[in-house]
Amino acid sequence: MTISIRQVWRWVYSWRVPIFFIAITLLILIFNDVFGDQDGFIVFSLLFFMTMSIVVVRWLFREVKSIWELKKEKKQVELLHLKSQVNPHFFFNTLNNLYGLVEKDTEQAQRLILKLSAMMRYSIYEGQNDLVTLGEEIDYLQRYLELHQMRYHKTIDSQFDIQVEDRSILVMPLLFIILVENAFKHGVENLRKDAFVHLKLVTHQKKITFEIVNNFDREEMSTHSGIGLANLKRRLELIYPDQHQLTTKIEDSLFKAQLNLTL
Repeated sequence: MTISIRQVWRWVYSWRVPIFFIAITLLILIFNDVFGDQDGFIVFSLLFFMTMSIVVVRWLFREVKSIWELKKEKKQVELLHLKSQVNPHFFFNTLNNLYGLVEKDTEQAQRLILKLSAMMRYSIYEGQNDLVTLGEEIDYLQRYLELHQMRYHKTIDSQFDIQVEDRSILVMPLLFIILVENAFKHGVENLRKDAFVHLKLVTHQKKITFEIVNNFDREEMSTHSGIGLANLKRRLELIYPDQHQLTTKIEDSLFKAQLNLTL
């Protein structure tokens, strides 16, 4: 591996303060050996080390601050990228349904367009915020369930049990939708009849518990975990590193997921 002069210079420049400190120390030692002026050497050394200590501390502070800001910026960029991946397939699928519904049932298509518009507005604008109210997230999920009831040509048992003490609690936007999407994508869409999705959201003081249960066809079950669930896990690690617990379980033909948050 070859090292260019520019790379060497960058390395020297980034470590200029400690290198300068070492160089001056060596010069002092040489000065003492040559001239043997002990008193002058002691006074000069004390002043020098006091000055250099201040310089080094300031340099270290700037370096640590620079690294922290870089990591923070990288974290924000990563989070924005993860947000941009949330539920695009749902909108495309719904638009495809709209295309076939416009001529068959104009009024139904209009209602579906209004609900889809409200969801897109929330996803695009509110979804880019750092935090939203739990009430807004609940409204978003309810619209999502209503849209699915409208777009499928089969009966779906969808229930949403809401036991929320305070809807003004602030949470990460688009927090629960991926779990709900998975329930429809891997469950409802592959079942011809008796499909169900049951949601439950409970809050108590600063604790939030979101549960979802859906049935699925084991023959259609994919062995690969989707990007959506990996997306959610990464977002939770970034925003709630030590405040969350996400568990998933498969029992017979049931898929269960539970997200616990401590704010």
